[in-house]
Amino acid sequence: MRLTKLATAALLVGWTFTSSAAVDTDKISEVINASMTRFDVPGMAVAIVENDKVVFAKGFGVANLNTNSKVNKDTLFGIASNTKAFTSAALAKLVDEGKLSWDDRVIDHLPEFRLHDPYVTREMRIRDLLSHRSGLGLGQGDLMIWPSTDKSVADILSGLKYLKPASSFRSQYAYNNLMFVTAGEVVARISGMSWNDYIEKNILQPLNMSNSRAGFSRIAKNNKNWAIGHIPMDGKLHPFFVNYLEDFRGAGAIASSVNDMSQWLRTQLAGGKMPNGEQLFSEKQQAQMWHPHITSLASKSAYEAYHQQFRGYGLGWSIEDYHGVKKLAHGGGILGMVSQVTLLPEKNVGIVILSNQQAFSALSAVTHEVLEDVLELEDKDWVEDLAKKHFAGKEKAYANAAPSVPADIQPALPTINYTGTLHDDWYGDVIIEELDGKLRIDFTHTKRLKGELEHYTGNTFIVKWDEKLLEADAFIRFSMSADNRVESAKMNAVSTQVTDFSFDFRNLDLKAK
Repeated sequence: MRLTKLATAALLVGWTFTSSAAVDTDKISEVINASMTRFDVPGMAVAIVENDKVVFAKGFGVANLNTNSKVNKDTLFGIASNTKAFTSAALAKLVDEGKLSWDDRVIDHLPEFRLHDPYVTREMRIRDLLSHRSGLGLGQGDLMIWPSTDKSVADILSGLKYLKPASSFRSQYAYNNLMFVTAGEVVARISGMSWNDYIEKNILQPLNMSNSRAGFSRIAKNNKNWAIGHIPMDGKLHPFFVNYLEDFRGAGAIASSVNDMSQWLRTQLAGGKMPNGEQLFSEKQQAQMWHPHITSLASKSAYEAYHQQFRGYGLGWSIEDYHGVKKLAHGGGILGMVSQVTLLPEKNVGIVILSNQQAFSALSAVTHEVLEDVLELEDKDWVEDLAKKHFAGKEKAYANAAPSVPADIQPALPTINYTGTLHDDWYGDVIIEELDGKLRIDFTHTKRLKGELEHYTGNTFIVKWDEKLLEADAFIRFSMSADNRVESAKMNAVSTQVTDFSFDFRNLDLKAK
């Protein structure tokens, strides 16, 4: 679906379009409504910035199916990992002020910082925290912050040294949240205020992002205009509240609206100059943030979709080419809520989409439709194209989600033999207890991780969490001593296609206390 046809004559004199010539807002609204219907998204808000003007900012649908409150351009959503670019910008601002360098060693600012490898501890630089090249694996250690725990920043920093690297330092891209939590603490140490306070006072307030906050609990008490997530299960949507990843801090805690985020887009596209004319960060530092610090193999499917030739990650930004144009972007995901930010600096265009359902493809379809128009690409129905792939992939994932039936089921020991307290050095205690003849599991730092153990075979069980909407069933395999008492246990998700990678049970090394 094409949004509009840009004037050919305008191309001959450069990118000088007016908002009315470049954007057909009625057609954008049609695409958004079509995507929401096709992907069953209750609420969505979208803003588009072009040539330093907000040409579109609007809400659609409802913020909460329980209340039917409407989404508008000021409705707050958790922007999740789109927070990472704000943390990078905070450090860029401190670099501009001469208070640190991108190449400072992390231990010079956080003396207690330790990773498993002493060499990496010594050589880790500020820029390494922001570029997913630490050597830690995908989502490794996220159970310290997901899906909301009682752990402090000090607890998290203390746990890092127990996470064994998945690859060598700076050799591979692997998305990791804990390094951004660490980066947020660097901001706090250098500035003398919490990461939350620094972000609000030095970024959100100067940008006039008046309703946005660096944490759900910090939203003004009289502001009820915020969205709740929704998780599809058993053919219906289930409202599901989470605190917008407040525990993620510098990795994902900001709550914002598209109206506020449009000011962030304008600033990014203006080389760090805010709408009020003042400089938030310099173009020199933006060049660092927008420079690929680690690369990944180009995707065949992305090449077929939009001719991707390279992709990498800068400092808080994903970077790729899109039909020959440099594209900066990032996604953010919470249980039941996703967001997407996209910038085409050469075209002076930015898009932000916030939604309260976890179908990323619904957002991608809208983004592609807008970019198709901006770049005058061949007409394509992105909503239907991505919907077919999304639902086919989802059907396949859920079809394979159930554990296979063991060929030879072995009996379990008496339930009492499995009870006791297990300990992982970076997470802490996990309790196995018998209640009413059934085995129960309790991740002591995580309120939502309580569940029941169902026997699978031998000394292997499947954890069924009390909160089914987590979609995080996991195997737990007990290793027993000669007298049939638990010595240790390993866990892993039953389905890596369905379960979010931040449920990193696979990285636990549970030992009996």
